[in-house]
Amino acid sequence: MRTHLRNGAVLAATTALALALAACGTDSDPDTGSSGGGSDDTGSTDEAQPLSIAATPVPQAEILQFVSDELAADAGLELDIREVTDYVIPNNLVNDGDVDANFFQHAPYLDEFNSAEGTDIVPVINVHLEPLGLFSNDATSVEDLGDGATIAIPNDATNEGRALHLLADAGLIELAEDAGPDATPADVTEANGLSFQELEAASLPRALEDFDAAVINGNFALEAELVPAEDALVLEEADGNPYANFLAVKAGNEDDPRVQTLAELLNSDEVRQFIEDEYQGSVIPAFGTPAS
Repeated sequence: MRTHLRNGAVLAATTALALALAACGTDSDPDTGSSGGGSDDTGSTDEAQPLSIAATPVPQAEILQFVSDELAADAGLELDIREVTDYVIPNNLVNDGDVDANFFQHAPYLDEFNSAEGTDIVPVINVHLEPLGLFSNDATSVEDLGDGATIAIPNDATNEGRALHLLADAGLIELAEDAGPDATPADVTEANGLSFQELEAASLPRALEDFDAAVINGNFALEAELVPAEDALVLEEADGNPYANFLAVKAGNEDDPRVQTLAELLNSDEVRQFIEDEYQGSVIPAFGTPAS
């Protein structure tokens, strides 16, 4: 029987990848030639060009493609969607002016990235939540993960802490009282015989067969054809969750009319319906202005 966490558990967990959801793979470096939009390194933009956006494939690029196919033309907007499978490249592309915007991350990750890299990238509009989940090829409930089981977790700072809080909220482990969003295995005070293997977030679905269970980011679970709403032993709740994914730009470009038009479309009733129909609870609409 699958177990779904309540608000408090999720709020305690604070994540989204520290330099890797965090640094997933670097196997996709999009074409950043002069054919698309983009802004220069001073932050100026050419509003006559298509709006170029770096996005991870699932669900971000799929949501953008829906907007491009169904809504953009009527709004006078043209999109240049560039898929990436990395969590560092999209922010570098925006910071360097190679693309106008990106869509792949949440606030804890962006805060960590800006702090570590000295960038000034800002969120524009929340779009959706990809609940973090615990998956297993063999276990059918958390009770099956007993003494001696090994659980793979993301190795980036934000997602690792988020994963450990998820496990604690499920009753699998206990964390130190002062363990914050950036908790590590060193903060585990009672492991109940479990051990942990830290891996890059993008590799976790492929490694699932090698471990008793793994905590996997929603986008990577979907790419691996897992169905978080059905397959997860434990899945985050949406209410009060700080990990909504948003559209982001370099500071100073928030008022670009193309960015504002896309923001409106991404929070439209049509996009809400698309997310609900397409992902059946594995991706959840989370519209609104990002928390400051």
